[in-house]
Amino acid sequence: MSHRRLITVFALTLACIASTTVSAAAAPQVNFYSAVDQFMCVSCHEPLNQVNSPQALSEKQTLRGLIKQGLTMSQIKRGMVAQYGQQVLAQPSASGVSLTIYILPPAVLVGGLVLLAFTLPKWRERSRRAAATRLEAASPLSSADASRLDDELANFI
Repeated sequence: MSHRRLITVFALTLACIASTTVSAAAAPQVNFYSAVDQFMCVSCHEPLNQVNSPQALSEKQTLRGLIKQGLTMSQIKRGMVAQYGQQVLAQPSASGVSLTIYILPPAVLVGGLVLLAFTLPKWRERSRRAAATRLEAASPLSSADASRLDDELANFI
């Protein structure tokens, strides 16, 4: 074999090895223990990693089978949803009614801040007006009221 041909074959071999390494790095192998955290038992409604009911064991076996096939996490999720339904996912999808789970808390926070921004200046103004208002002095106690107050305080102490 000529020297030039040998270099070409060597370069092609290195390119194949590099592309295999890059594709393996692009699609990392899914770990069962990290994957099981993302699913729920459809009968118990508990995280799949915390239960050992017959249904949970069936789901775990299906999950192991999908992982052994070398699927990506998104493919595994699609497979589990196809097998058990949308309720198998621990984190609901951000579409439809489930979208409110993601939108509602920030919306309530923003609404509360807006309400506070409008209400706080009114509260401060009302407090300033109340502080500026002079109260008239109370009339002194009558002698009967003063003696009754003294008797009550004596019994209290």
